[in-house]
Amino acid sequence: MGKKNIALVMGGFSGEHDISIASGNQVYGQLDHNKYNVYKIVVEREGWYWLDGEEHRPVDRGNFTVSDNNQTIRFDLAFIIVHGNPGENGVLQGYFDMLGVKYTTCGFYTSALTFQKGYCNPVVKSFNIVKVAESVLLYSMDDMPKTKNLKLPVFVKPAAGGSSVATTKVKTQEQLLPAIREAFTEDKAVLVEECIVGREFDCGVFRKADGEKLVFPITEIIPKGGHEFFDYEAKYQGFSNEVTPAECPESISKHIQEVSSKLYDLLGCKGIVRFDYIHYTAKDELFFLEVNTIPGQSAESIVPKQAKAMGISPAELYEMSIQAALA
Repeated sequence: MGKKNIALVMGGFSGEHDISIASGNQVYGQLDHNKYNVYKIVVEREGWYWLDGEEHRPVDRGNFTVSDNNQTIRFDLAFIIVHGNPGENGVLQGYFDMLGVKYTTCGFYTSALTFQKGYCNPVVKSFNIVKVAESVLLYSMDDMPKTKNLKLPVFVKPAAGGSSVATTKVKTQEQLLPAIREAFTEDKAVLVEECIVGREFDCGVFRKADGEKLVFPITEIIPKGGHEFFDYEAKYQGFSNEVTPAECPESISKHIQEVSSKLYDLLGCKGIVRFDYIHYTAKDELFFLEVNTIPGQSAESIVPKQAKAMGISPAELYEMSIQAALA
């Protein structure tokens, strides 16, 4: 058997484009190139291209192939590392489903549901295994009156987005309108959500090819340098401490892992997924924040650190991801 052809798909159309490229480069460096022919496929609105060294070479989107040395390269697998649109919202998954190309992430339906927070939150709430903050979903500025019953402070965020892009913590009524306008620059719908004060925890989950489910040690996110929450700068410019395993009572850690494991199955997840929560210390309650179906894989990202705490290297994690997708 020859080497399998892997399309490492990165980039995307959202404000997470550069983060996706960083994640893709990290994954590329960890894959076994003696075992796989790995092609960096960059997805951008202006067009898709295969990044062959420094050269941009075309991708035939009609059948998802590239030409290499006058040979048409068809892919055995798409390793999707596009954060946000169109990788995390199900668009690429639907495309690959139509072409019969296997991929490493959740399927179309799960990706579409979990990416839209305004749709996902009520579904998660219906499971009755974790609390969800009160929120309203806005489709235009005319929907502003819907926010009147929410208690300040609130978080205003694009309903379908990630990396805290265009996300604002609003403390006063005067701040609300500008924050909503900013969020609408990133997405067609905006979620306004009551702020839960507590400790933020993340937990990664992954199911291997043999069916074994790995529930990773949890991470606590502690913003610093004047950042009140895990915003874009806190995530990517060093304004946070990320403690893995989290220094918390075992009962909290175990509960978060149990909830994450259940949500993984209830939402029909596949591949590497990360769940984010707020633990409301005043009442010892756990609140669901969001699902990341394509979590960051850069050198500083949370899930690789959680896997490392389990004794799993990035190379081993990505190999398991490939094998699970090909199974």
